[in-house]
Amino acid sequence: MRIATFNVNGVKGRLPRLLEWLDEERPDIACLQETRTGDATFPADPLRAAGYELAWHGQPRHHGVAILARGHAPRERRRGLPGDDADGQARYLEADVGALRIASVYLPNGNPVPSPNFDYKLAWMARFDAHARSLLAQGRDVVLAGDFNVVPTNSDIYNAGSWRFDAVLQPETRALWECLMSQGWIDAARHLHPTQRDLYTFWVNEEACHRNAGFRMDFLLLSPGLLPRLRRTGVDASHRLRDKPSDHAPTWIELDEGAGR
Repeated sequence: MRIATFNVNGVKGRLPRLLEWLDEERPDIACLQETRTGDATFPADPLRAAGYELAWHGQPRHHGVAILARGHAPRERRRGLPGDDADGQARYLEADVGALRIASVYLPNGNPVPSPNFDYKLAWMARFDAHARSLLAQGRDVVLAGDFNVVPTNSDIYNAGSWRFDAVLQPETRALWECLMSQGWIDAARHLHPTQRDLYTFWVNEEACHRNAGFRMDFLLLSPGLLPRLRRTGVDASHRLRDKPSDHAPTWIELDEGAGR
């Protein structure tokens, strides 16, 4: 089973690239972020025609997340995080796909630092950490997949010094990431490739991609019970250099099918 995550940077404008990727790579489950379109205008029909059932949580012009699946219709369990009923940003969607609980996650960017944007980022991450802990407490098999807008360590970026003032590298951001990981979540790519630097998923422009001057900000985090099923992980980096691409590349894991717990 292949599970992927892809920040599409506008699902309508990148639809040819998204359909191309789905046709070539055939993920069983794909989590999308930054769809940037409302629920009523989400391009569900072309994605269904490509063989996917789907759930989505949209917002006009900003944010937005979706979950696509082949062979199973995602059964939506939650849209939006608990803890702030006034938060209208479409950044979190949770669904059951077969025996798995899947979440598509788009953390706030948070720039500039300091600013209300950065305060919102930290508050959102704290709420996310609390909800993630509750998911583990349920004892389910869970995958948290998405653009986390955090660079956990200096080994996850080509040049940390050049970006030291960015929100994705701030000590507060990294501390909340460490709080999340201390719960027991498995960073699939880092688990399989503990010392490899160039697992990048984001490049600011085409020239940076050619130099592989990238960031690792897109993750698939596994609940501990899924670790024995983890086999492979990768980044479809070539898709970053195609015509009118997203600034992110899809990243994926492969799990043994296994029986749900």
